[in-house]
Amino acid sequence: MTSSTDTATEALETLHTRSVDVLAGFETMVEKAEPAFRPIAERFRSLHQRQIAEIAAMLTAAGRQPDADGSFMSTVNRAVVSVRAFVDEIDADVLGQVQSGEQHVLDAYADALDRPQTPANAARLAEMRQELAVLLAETQASAPLS
Repeated sequence: MTSSTDTATEALETLHTRSVDVLAGFETMVEKAEPAFRPIAERFRSLHQRQIAEIAAMLTAAGRQPDADGSFMSTVNRAVVSVRAFVDEIDADVLGQVQSGEQHVLDAYADALDRPQTPANAARLAEMRQELAVLLAETQASAPLS
């Protein structure tokens, strides 16, 4: 039987993996982005790097070893960005795809928050989810209309 602590930790592991996966795309995006779009990609990369470190610390405190490599989606995200850069520009036109990818991370935050986290973890997870939501809203608001 799985305890509530185990399901809470498993939700943190899923959140960590999804965050690592999207970070892989942003690392490639920063390298290949058009100069005008690079600061946006850098903001997402920085946010995910910081949040991944915090989630990893939560996992370590729960006795789990965080997986720094993510899932197969890390490779997919890198490849998608690289192919896009080869055939097109990495600019504000990718924000729709960013929004879609980040929704998976927001969903993982919601799932983790639905589990019985420690009060400190729950508070910090809620803050981190809000940080990501705000960054998404800011970048969508600043995107040029197509």
